[in-house]
Amino acid sequence: MRTLLVRVAAGLTLALISPLVLANGWNMPIGVTALSREIHSLHMTIFWICVAIGVVVFGVMFYSLFRYRRSKGAEAANFHEHTGVEVLWTAVPLLILVAMAVPATATLKNMYDVSDAEIDVMVTGQQWRWRYEYLGEDIAFTSNMSTPREQISGEAEKTENYLLEVDEPLVLPVDTKVRLLLTADDVIHSWWVPELAVKQDAIPGFVNENWVRIEEPGIYRGQCTELCGMDHGFMPVVVEALEKDEYEAWLAERKEAAEQEAMGVDREWELAELMERGEQVYGSICASCHQADGSGSPPAFPALAGNTDMLDDVEWHIDTIINGVSGSAMPAFRSTLNPVEIAAVATYERNAWGNDAGDTVQPSEIVELLEE
Repeated sequence: MRTLLVRVAAGLTLALISPLVLANGWNMPIGVTALSREIHSLHMTIFWICVAIGVVVFGVMFYSLFRYRRSKGAEAANFHEHTGVEVLWTAVPLLILVAMAVPATATLKNMYDVSDAEIDVMVTGQQWRWRYEYLGEDIAFTSNMSTPREQISGEAEKTENYLLEVDEPLVLPVDTKVRLLLTADDVIHSWWVPELAVKQDAIPGFVNENWVRIEEPGIYRGQCTELCGMDHGFMPVVVEALEKDEYEAWLAERKEAAEQEAMGVDREWELAELMERGEQVYGSICASCHQADGSGSPPAFPALAGNTDMLDDVEWHIDTIINGVSGSAMPAFRSTLNPVEIAAVATYERNAWGNDAGDTVQPSEIVELLEE
């Protein structure tokens, strides 16, 4: 019997640590940060303690069932208490818990230590996208899922990163401590990237903190892990880690683009310009609900093509985009889109899919409305 138990334990051990098990994703990833490796090490330590406890407990149980079975004439003993055994089964679990708590506490302290961060990024969850703001750099953008709708509907073959592609990843430098400040505009979201060992809830009205120091350049993918609505599965997270010099070049490029965007508020835009920009914004922000052809998904998301309420009242149309509609699925985009983007998408919706309003909405008009 003892030999059989040893063989079973050895087989289970080999199965659990085999490369095939790790390759199939049965275990958590080791990750690309020092903290992720520390968490993985803690996870494996606790795991093997639990395995050892399971082997001992079930080993004793199965041995007792086999050795003292009725067919061999065993009779149950009658006793009320045993002080030594009671002390033993109280002391041993206590010592095990202490042995587990010491390394776990050290890791938890490290996880929550956001001091000495070199970069601060505000992460805001919105149905169903992420907004990233680099504090102190005047850079902010929205990250939307970019997986084509043809793949989701089954009309096209799914790619390797199906539902894990975005138009604007969060870009961070390697070997730099980055503090993440997480909140949400509407419902509870959760920002999760397994290889970075970061999983933090984004809650409306609260700001949670986490941090990351990435050691290897690359692209790391995750998802929202909180059930945040009907498109919960279409809210991926993508982080692109760059070498420091590459990150500085990217930062300078984004600052220049932001300055040019700000300059665009003060000039008069042509209809063709607004339509081109508006089509981009609509495709990344609005098409997921109102469809690429403006046909909508009634009743939650009304059609925009031929929508007389929208076409007959431009002020109502703009206000709906800026402030949303209370009690409906239409969110406010005043903190998601800048004045140029709001003006462009409003113009596009009024002149696309056969809508022939023929008018334009200028960014300067949006600025005035946002300042009211």
